[in-house]
Amino acid sequence: MFLSVFDMFKIGIGPSSSHTMGPMVAAARFLAHLRSLPFQPHGVGARLHGSLAFTGVGHATDRAVILGLAGFLPESYDAARAEAALADIHTRKIVSPPDLPELAFDPKVDLVFDYGPALDGHANGMVLLARDAQGDIIAQETYFSIGGGFVVTEAEHQAGEAGVQGPNIPYPFQSANEMMEMARKSGLTIAGMKRANELVVRDGVALREGTQRIWAVMNACIERGLTSDGVLPGGLKVRRRAKAIHEALLAERGLNITAPHVINDWMSTYAMAVNEENAAGGQVVTAPTNGAAGVIPAVIRYYLDHVPGARSDRVEEFLLTAAAIGGLIKHNASISGAECGCQAEVGSAAAMAAAGLCAVLGGTVEQVENAAEIALEHHLGMTCDPVKGLVQVPCIERNGLGAIKAVSAASLALRGDGQHFMPLDNCIEAMRQTGADMSEKYKETALGGLAVNIPNC
Repeated sequence: MFLSVFDMFKIGIGPSSSHTMGPMVAAARFLAHLRSLPFQPHGVGARLHGSLAFTGVGHATDRAVILGLAGFLPESYDAARAEAALADIHTRKIVSPPDLPELAFDPKVDLVFDYGPALDGHANGMVLLARDAQGDIIAQETYFSIGGGFVVTEAEHQAGEAGVQGPNIPYPFQSANEMMEMARKSGLTIAGMKRANELVVRDGVALREGTQRIWAVMNACIERGLTSDGVLPGGLKVRRRAKAIHEALLAERGLNITAPHVINDWMSTYAMAVNEENAAGGQVVTAPTNGAAGVIPAVIRYYLDHVPGARSDRVEEFLLTAAAIGGLIKHNASISGAECGCQAEVGSAAAMAAAGLCAVLGGTVEQVENAAEIALEHHLGMTCDPVKGLVQVPCIERNGLGAIKAVSAASLALRGDGQHFMPLDNCIEAMRQTGADMSEKYKETALGGLAVNIPNC
């Protein structure tokens, strides 16, 4: 099993990796399919199902599909150009993707939110289609946005990862137990094995520059969030808070005021800064998802800014270790809130962050596995119930608490010798089972929990 660090950490846009980035990527894949056809389409359409329908507007899925069909991609997204394109599409009712003719597309007619049962296969399903001049369907494909910006066709989803031939890597661990056994036999750390796997598909320079860029984008997102205020879009009138809290923390530091538990406030502020940016549609890194994008950057900033002796050249080790843990969770359970609730998003992010921090603080492979397990275990059962379908309440604060849990988990693991009762593999399986049993109301549909228990004002 091989999932690259650049699969787990994708540079994209908010507010959602599964509901914004995924649909945009699916539209790009459909356009590529249309370019391969021997005949030219006249128009295109889309149907959103399951969670993509129920929380699609709040997650900007409609915008993502429209822009995706116009040729936009998450990694090269230009906000100003996108707004101009959206205005033009709503006026002319035409999309103009590169290397294809202009295609008829009326967002009010050709983009359908289907609130019936979800498609078989995954809660985040969408159907894209193309029509000829007579209105007959000449091409159609079903896509599933399976979390973290990953997109598969219906056929690919049915085949599963076993049907996809990956590179021949030296350390193909598919479980935490296999990972630790390979580490013992090889004498390598988790990051060392992950690095060896990555070097099969890219050279060391590309790996180093790529991980540096991931952290640079993460850190830039924190900085934007710490210097921006105002009200977030979407109608809830949620105020940005990271800037004010950060300014208060800086003032207290300047006055040598030592407040109790102040380090928790620093971590929460870093995480909230990211997720406020995400909620505003800014550039973020899936870590492993957009809804959980603040946890890992916050823990890295905690390490670099607040841990004596921290070294910036160890951020790559942090990211590689975190990616290894995230890959195990995705492979054996899910990182999708629509599939397993927020335990799969913030829970997975906390496990990844705890593992990465434990590694750079000198933890053994066994301690790193323990740190990931502690963090994930104490997110089990967490629902995904975004108010009004927006990635704001409770998502922004939840990232701050996820970062705090991650640091606590790493600290507890480092106090032990790596021996513990509940293996990470069993905890991941428990998360999968819990997600399978969880009511659909609590899996990113905004039909239960906090989403329906809000003030009537």
